Amino acid sequence: MNTDHTDKEPMESANENAANEIETAEALSVEAQLQEDLAKEKDKFLRLFAEFENYKKRTAKERIDLFRTANQEVLQALLPVLDDFDRAMVQIAKSEDELLLKGVELIHDKLKTTLVSKGLEQVEVEAGDDFNADFAEAITQIPAPSEELKGKIVDVVEKGYKLGDKIIRFPKVVIGN
Repeated sequence: MNTDHTDKEPMESANENAANEIETAEALSVEAQLQEDLAKEKDKFLRLFAEFENYKKRTAKERIDLFRTANQEVLQALLPVLDDFDRAMVQIAKSEDELLLKGVELIHDKLKTTLVSKGLEQVEVEAGDDFNADFAEAITQIPAPSEELKGKIVDVVEKGYKLGDKIIRFPKVVIGN
């Protein structure tokens, strides 16, 4: 009996060792699986965080652009009034009433100052400048009065304005050909 029992002990011990090794391997694979899952979740979190940061930056930029151009429609509606004011100033300057001229100049300057404070700028285009379709709109072409005015601006019919970097009304010009 003793010999039987001793023969079984090494065998049981070997079986236990094998079972322990399998459990250890399973435990390692479970641990490795958990670490892999953790790495995946960390990666997913970092990507989501980066996407949210990009979203915040994009919406902040869109808000700034919106605020910058929010009053564009109002300013565009006031441009004809400003044009009429400029024409009135020319006619009033021809009259001899200096008090009227002074009063209208004050109102005109106040209107211009207010519009400039809201971001409106005049597009600087003058007769004799080279014509650039990116900054001016040609409404007609006439024979050039002189050789040096060929392909250049002969007259500015209507002033152009920009709001920030965006042109909201192109200057209307006549080109010599």
